Amino acid sequence: MKLYKTKTGIIVGHEDRYYLLPGTDWDTLINQPALYNWLQETIAALQPYADTFTSDDCLVPIGSQEVWAAGVTYLRSKVARMEESKESGGATFYDKVYDAERPEIFFKANPYKVVPHQGKVRIRKDSNWNVPEPELTLVINSNGEIVGYTIGNDMSSRSIEGENPLYLPQAKMYDGSAAVGPCVLVTAAPIDPATLISICIMREGVTVFEGNVTIDKMKRKHTELVEFLYREYSFSTGAYLMTGTCVVPDNDFTLQPGDAIQITITGIGTLINTVA
Repeated sequence: MKLYKTKTGIIVGHEDRYYLLPGTDWDTLINQPALYNWLQETIAALQPYADTFTSDDCLVPIGSQEVWAAGVTYLRSKVARMEESKESGGATFYDKVYDAERPEIFFKANPYKVVPHQGKVRIRKDSNWNVPEPELTLVINSNGEIVGYTIGNDMSSRSIEGENPLYLPQAKMYDGSAAVGPCVLVTAAPIDPATLISICIMREGVTVFEGNVTIDKMKRKHTELVEFLYREYSFSTGAYLMTGTCVVPDNDFTLQPGDAIQITITGIGTLINTVA
Protein backbone atom coordinates (compact mmCIF):
# COMPACT_ATOMS: atom_id res chain seq x y z
CA MET A 1 0.00 0.00 0.00
CA LYS A 2 1.13 3.54 -0.71
CA LEU A 3 0.43 6.60 1.42
CA TYR A 4 0.19 10.02 -0.23
CA LYS A 5 -0.05 13.30 1.64
CA THR A 6 -2.19 15.86 -0.19
CA LYS A 7 -3.93 19.15 0.52
CA THR A 8 -7.18 17.18 0.65
CA GLY A 9 -5.84 14.68 3.17
CA ILE A 10 -4.01 11.37 3.31
CA ILE A 11 -4.74 9.05 0.40
CA VAL A 12 -4.09 5.31 0.40
CA GLY A 13 -3.31 3.62 -2.90
CA HIS A 14 -4.03 -0.11 -3.03
CA GLU A 15 -4.67 -2.42 -6.00
CA ASP A 16 -5.24 0.45 -8.43
CA ARG A 17 -7.79 2.11 -6.15
CA TYR A 18 -7.36 5.18 -3.97
CA TYR A 19 -9.00 5.87 -0.61
CA LEU A 20 -9.18 9.09 1.39
CA LEU A 21 -8.53 8.43 5.07
CA PRO A 22 -11.03 10.37 7.19
CA GLY A 23 -9.78 12.48 10.09
CA THR A 24 -6.25 11.11 10.23
CA ASP A 25 -3.08 13.14 10.71
CA TRP A 26 0.32 11.90 9.55
CA ASP A 27 1.97 11.54 12.96
CA THR A 28 -0.90 9.47 14.32
CA LEU A 29 -1.02 7.36 11.18
CA ILE A 30 2.58 6.17 11.06
CA ASN A 31 2.45 5.39 14.77
CA GLN A 32 -0.67 3.26 14.41
CA PRO A 33 0.04 -0.22 15.82
CA ALA A 34 0.28 -2.90 13.10
CA LEU A 35 -0.03 -0.18 10.46
CA TYR A 36 -0.34 -2.43 7.40
CA ASN A 37 -3.17 -4.48 8.95
CA TRP A 38 -4.87 -1.33 10.22
CA LEU A 39 -4.82 0.18 6.73
CA GLN A 40 -6.26 -2.99 5.23
CA GLU A 41 -9.13 -3.02 7.70
CA THR A 42 -9.75 0.72 7.34
CA ILE A 43 -9.94 0.90 3.54
CA ALA A 44 -12.15 -2.21 3.45
CA ALA A 45 -14.87 -0.05 4.99
CA LEU A 46 -14.34 2.90 2.61
CA GLN A 47 -15.57 3.70 -0.84
CA PRO A 48 -12.79 4.40 -3.37
CA TYR A 49 -11.86 8.06 -3.59
CA ALA A 50 -10.74 7.68 -7.21
CA ASP A 51 -9.61 5.12 -9.77
CA THR A 52 -6.79 7.36 -11.02
CA PHE A 53 -4.40 9.56 -9.14
CA THR A 54 -1.35 11.70 -9.89
CA SER A 55 1.38 12.31 -7.37
CA ASP A 56 2.63 15.49 -9.08
CA ASP A 57 0.83 17.81 -6.67
CA CYS A 58 1.46 15.81 -3.51
CA LEU A 59 3.00 17.28 -0.39
CA VAL A 60 6.08 15.85 1.29
CA PRO A 61 4.94 12.56 2.88
CA ILE A 62 6.12 13.54 6.35
CA GLY A 63 4.69 14.97 9.55
CA SER A 64 6.84 16.23 12.42
CA GLN A 65 9.55 13.61 11.88
CA GLU A 66 13.21 14.60 11.60
CA VAL A 67 15.19 13.24 8.66
CA TRP A 68 18.49 11.52 9.46
CA ALA A 69 20.96 9.75 7.20
CA ALA A 70 23.49 6.93 7.29
CA GLY A 71 26.73 7.09 5.36
CA VAL A 72 29.28 4.67 3.92
CA THR A 73 26.85 1.75 3.94
CA TYR A 74 27.84 0.56 0.45
CA LEU A 75 31.35 -0.28 -0.79
CA ARG A 76 31.07 2.19 -3.70
CA SER A 77 30.26 4.98 -1.26
CA LYS A 78 33.32 4.16 0.81
CA VAL A 79 35.54 4.27 -2.28
CA ALA A 80 34.04 7.58 -3.45
CA ARG A 81 34.48 9.21 -0.06
CA MET A 82 38.07 8.02 0.16
CA GLU A 83 38.78 9.47 -3.30
CA GLU A 84 37.33 12.87 -2.45
CA SER A 85 39.20 13.08 0.87
CA LYS A 86 42.63 11.71 -0.05
CA GLU A 87 44.26 15.14 -0.48
CA SER A 88 43.07 16.26 2.96
CA GLY A 89 44.38 13.11 4.59
CA GLY A 90 40.90 12.05 5.68
CA ALA A 91 40.52 9.05 3.38
CA THR A 92 41.28 6.45 6.04
CA PHE A 93 38.33 7.60 8.17
CA TYR A 94 35.85 6.25 5.63
CA ASP A 95 37.67 2.94 5.38
CA LYS A 96 37.45 2.61 9.16
CA VAL A 97 33.75 3.55 9.27
CA TYR A 98 32.84 1.00 6.60
CA ASP A 99 34.44 -1.81 8.62
CA ALA A 100 33.49 -0.55 12.09
CA GLU A 101 30.70 -1.88 14.28
CA ARG A 102 29.24 1.61 14.71
CA PRO A 103 27.76 3.13 11.52
CA GLU A 104 28.00 6.76 10.45
CA ILE A 105 24.68 8.47 11.23
CA PHE A 106 24.03 12.18 10.95
CA PHE A 107 21.17 14.65 11.06
CA LYS A 108 19.91 15.74 7.64
CA ALA A 109 16.84 18.00 7.87
CA ASN A 110 13.90 19.21 9.90
CA PRO A 111 10.57 18.24 8.30
CA TYR A 112 9.75 21.80 7.19
CA LYS A 113 13.05 21.89 5.27
CA VAL A 114 12.30 18.81 3.16
CA VAL A 115 11.63 19.35 -0.56
CA PRO A 116 8.64 17.49 -2.13
CA HIS A 117 8.35 15.51 -5.34
CA GLN A 118 8.54 17.98 -8.27
CA GLY A 119 10.14 20.55 -5.95
CA LYS A 120 13.46 22.35 -6.33
CA VAL A 121 16.61 21.15 -4.59
CA ARG A 122 19.72 23.30 -4.31
CA ILE A 123 23.49 23.19 -4.64
CA ARG A 124 25.65 25.28 -2.35
CA LYS A 125 27.00 28.54 -3.76
CA ASP A 126 30.33 27.95 -2.01
CA SER A 127 30.84 24.50 -3.50
CA ASN A 128 32.11 23.51 -6.95
CA TRP A 129 31.43 19.75 -6.74
CA ASN A 130 27.83 18.76 -5.99
CA VAL A 131 25.90 15.53 -6.48
CA PRO A 132 22.56 13.95 -5.63
CA GLU A 133 22.59 10.72 -3.65
CA PRO A 134 19.62 8.38 -4.29
CA GLU A 135 18.67 6.54 -1.11
CA LEU A 136 16.06 4.15 0.18
CA THR A 137 14.60 5.94 3.18
CA LEU A 138 13.13 4.15 6.19
CA VAL A 139 9.96 5.42 7.84
CA ILE A 140 10.21 4.55 11.53
CA ASN A 141 7.62 4.92 14.28
CA SER A 142 8.24 6.15 17.82
CA ASN A 143 8.98 2.59 19.00
CA GLY A 144 11.82 2.17 16.52
CA GLU A 145 9.83 -0.09 14.18
CA ILE A 146 10.20 0.28 10.41
CA VAL A 147 6.65 0.86 9.15
CA GLY A 148 7.33 1.98 5.59
CA TYR A 149 9.75 3.07 2.89
CA THR A 150 10.13 6.12 0.71
CA ILE A 151 12.66 7.68 -1.69
CA GLY A 152 15.26 10.15 -0.49
CA ASN A 153 17.60 12.51 -2.33
CA ASP A 154 20.56 13.35 -0.11
CA MET A 155 22.03 16.38 -1.88
CA SER A 156 25.73 16.66 -1.05
CA SER A 157 28.72 18.92 -1.55
CA ARG A 158 31.63 16.60 -2.26
CA SER A 159 34.12 19.48 -2.42
CA ILE A 160 33.33 20.63 1.13
CA GLU A 161 33.24 17.13 2.58
CA GLY A 162 36.49 16.35 0.79
CA GLU A 163 38.26 19.30 2.39
CA ASN A 164 37.85 17.78 5.82
CA PRO A 165 35.53 15.06 7.22
CA LEU A 166 34.63 17.48 10.04
CA TYR A 167 32.90 19.66 7.43
CA LEU A 168 30.27 16.95 6.88
CA PRO A 169 27.40 18.99 8.42
CA GLN A 170 28.05 21.87 6.00
CA ALA A 171 28.33 19.46 3.07
CA LYS A 172 25.05 17.78 3.93
CA MET A 173 22.81 20.30 5.70
CA TYR A 174 21.65 23.46 3.96
CA ASP A 175 18.45 24.83 2.44
CA GLY A 176 17.13 22.52 -0.27
CA SER A 177 19.51 19.66 0.55
CA ALA A 178 16.91 16.96 1.25
CA ALA A 179 14.02 15.71 -0.86
CA VAL A 180 11.59 12.91 0.02
CA GLY A 181 8.64 11.40 -1.82
CA PRO A 182 6.41 10.96 -3.64
CA CYS A 183 4.78 8.50 -1.22
CA VAL A 184 5.43 6.01 1.56
CA LEU A 185 5.23 2.32 0.76
CA VAL A 186 3.76 0.27 3.61
CA THR A 187 4.40 -3.46 3.38
CA ALA A 188 3.36 -6.55 5.32
CA ALA A 189 6.98 -7.76 5.37
CA PRO A 190 10.41 -6.10 5.01
CA ILE A 191 11.14 -4.73 1.56
CA ASP A 192 12.55 -7.17 -1.01
CA PRO A 193 16.40 -7.24 -0.93
CA ALA A 194 16.34 -7.33 -4.74
CA THR A 195 14.67 -3.91 -4.84
CA LEU A 196 16.34 -1.70 -7.45
CA ILE A 197 17.36 1.93 -6.95
CA SER A 198 17.89 3.87 -10.19
CA ILE A 199 18.90 7.45 -10.91
CA CYS A 200 18.85 9.51 -14.08
CA ILE A 201 20.13 13.09 -14.34
CA MET A 202 18.95 15.11 -17.34
CA ARG A 203 20.51 18.34 -18.58
CA GLU A 204 18.65 20.24 -21.29
CA GLY A 205 16.82 17.05 -22.21
CA VAL A 206 19.97 14.92 -22.45
CA THR A 207 20.94 12.20 -19.98
CA VAL A 208 24.27 13.13 -18.38
CA PHE A 209 24.36 10.40 -15.74
CA GLU A 210 22.46 7.25 -14.91
CA GLY A 211 23.06 4.24 -12.72
CA ASN A 212 21.35 1.66 -10.52
CA VAL A 213 21.94 -0.79 -7.69
CA THR A 214 19.95 -3.33 -5.69
CA ILE A 215 19.64 -2.71 -1.97
CA ASP A 216 21.11 -6.10 -1.12
CA LYS A 217 24.52 -4.54 -1.90
CA MET A 218 24.24 -2.63 1.36
CA LYS A 219 26.63 -3.90 4.02
CA ARG A 220 24.49 -3.02 7.02
CA LYS A 221 20.98 -4.22 7.84
CA HIS A 222 18.17 -1.69 8.07
CA THR A 223 17.33 -2.80 11.61
CA GLU A 224 20.97 -2.31 12.60
CA LEU A 225 20.93 1.31 11.43
CA VAL A 226 17.66 1.97 13.23
CA GLU A 227 18.99 0.44 16.46
CA PHE A 228 21.97 2.80 16.47
CA LEU A 229 19.81 5.82 15.63
CA TYR A 230 17.40 5.08 18.50
CA ARG A 231 20.04 3.82 20.94
CA GLU A 232 20.41 7.05 22.94
CA TYR A 233 17.94 9.33 21.16
CA SER A 234 14.15 9.28 21.34
CA PHE A 235 11.67 10.30 18.65
CA SER A 236 8.19 11.02 20.01
CA THR A 237 6.55 10.79 16.57
CA GLY A 238 9.16 8.67 14.77
CA ALA A 239 11.91 9.49 12.31
CA TYR A 240 13.01 9.05 8.70
CA LEU A 241 16.41 7.51 7.95
CA MET A 242 18.15 7.68 4.58
CA THR A 243 20.20 4.50 4.28
CA GLY A 244 23.14 5.57 2.12
CA THR A 245 24.00 5.45 -1.55
CA CYS A 246 25.89 3.21 -3.94
CA VAL A 247 25.23 5.13 -7.15
CA VAL A 248 27.89 7.83 -7.30
CA PRO A 249 28.68 9.91 -10.43
CA ASP A 250 32.26 10.02 -11.66
CA ASN A 251 34.59 12.56 -10.06
CA ASP A 252 34.41 14.90 -13.08
CA PHE A 253 30.63 15.31 -12.71
CA THR A 254 28.89 18.11 -10.85
CA LEU A 255 25.28 19.26 -10.85
CA GLN A 256 24.24 22.47 -12.57
CA PRO A 257 21.16 24.68 -12.13
CA GLY A 258 18.32 23.35 -14.24
CA ASP A 259 19.36 19.71 -14.01
CA ALA A 260 16.46 17.28 -13.53
CA ILE A 261 17.04 14.43 -11.08
CA GLN A 262 14.87 11.31 -11.30
CA ILE A 263 15.25 8.66 -8.60
CA THR A 264 13.21 5.48 -8.97
CA ILE A 265 12.86 2.67 -6.44
CA THR A 266 10.98 -0.47 -7.45
CA GLY A 267 7.58 -0.66 -5.79
CA ILE A 268 7.65 2.91 -4.49
CA GLY A 269 7.76 5.15 -7.56
CA THR A 270 9.86 8.03 -8.86
CA LEU A 271 11.02 11.13 -7.03
CA ILE A 272 11.67 14.00 -9.45
CA ASN A 273 13.44 17.23 -8.50
CA THR A 274 14.99 20.12 -10.39
CA VAL A 275 18.16 21.91 -9.30
CA ALA A 276 17.39 25.56 -8.53
